[in-house]
Amino acid sequence: MAVHRKAYEAIDWMSSKEASEYLGVSLQTLYRFIDSGSLTAYFMGRVIRLKYKDVVEFLEGQRIGRGTLHSILEESQ
Repeated sequence: MAVHRKAYEAIDWMSSKEASEYLGVSLQTLYRFIDSGSLTAYFMGRVIRLKYKDVVEFLEGQRIGRGTLHSILEESQ
C-alpha cells in the first residue's frame, strides 16, 4: 500500500515578540537581525512572523565554538 505524503508541512510560526523573548533580545535587536538578513522573517498582512525553525537555527549559529571565547574577549578590549 502506498503512503501519500501531504504536499505541505505544518509550520510553527512565532510573532516578533515571541521570537525576541525566545532569543533574549529586545524587539529592536530582533529587527536589526532581520534587517541585516541574519534572520528570515515574513510579512503576513501587517504582522511580522518568523518560522520557529529559523529562529532555532539562528540561535544555534550563534554558538561559541570551543577555544574561541578567549580570542573574542581579547577583541572586545
